[in-house]
Amino acid sequence: MFRYPNGKPYEPKEQFVHKKQQTITYSNRGMTLEEDLNETNKYYLESKLAVIHKKPTPVQIVNVDYPRRSAAVIKEAYFKQSSTTDYNGIYRGKYVDFEAKETKNKTSFPLQNFHAHQIDHMRNIVEQGGICFVILSAFNEFYYLEAQNLLTFWNRQETGGRKSITHDELNEHGHKIPLGYQARIDYLKIIDKLYF
Repeated sequence: MFRYPNGKPYEPKEQFVHKKQQTITYSNRGMTLEEDLNETNKYYLESKLAVIHKKPTPVQIVNVDYPRRSAAVIKEAYFKQSSTTDYNGIYRGKYVDFEAKETKNKTSFPLQNFHAHQIDHMRNIVEQGGICFVILSAFNEFYYLEAQNLLTFWNRQETGGRKSITHDELNEHGHKIPLGYQARIDYLKIIDKLYF
């Protein structure tokens, strides 16, 4: 059993528990957003374009069952700290940091998918001049949304406004990312357009 730093038990979302039974609807390729991004980042690394990796989640193991050495089973563990964002690295000498989120909501992207500590982390990256954004899988499309725009939507929510990003707002403030072959979700093209 995994636990958060506050002792609360971690309960995985059902979509991750029954992953083999799940059918992904976008392009019916059977891939998740995270798998697509990991493949994209692997391509970037092998092509010497960028060095961007998924951040590991720090876990403290408390109880392990050793029926035999080759079959150790973790019985209890705790998340050491709250996570920040999913990915970070370097591209063309600039620090890159981003979060990846999915929704099946048909009309808007709920801001409740983000945590306050993730928003604070992204705000800090922006203030230090890093390239920070989110990649959203929504409405059967992939979007690149700059952290500055996400922060605007978050602040709107914090002051009593809408608690989601509409499809129209995402089309207006985000950048659609077409699916590719080698770089499946080629977000570097958008970074090039925005920063270089």
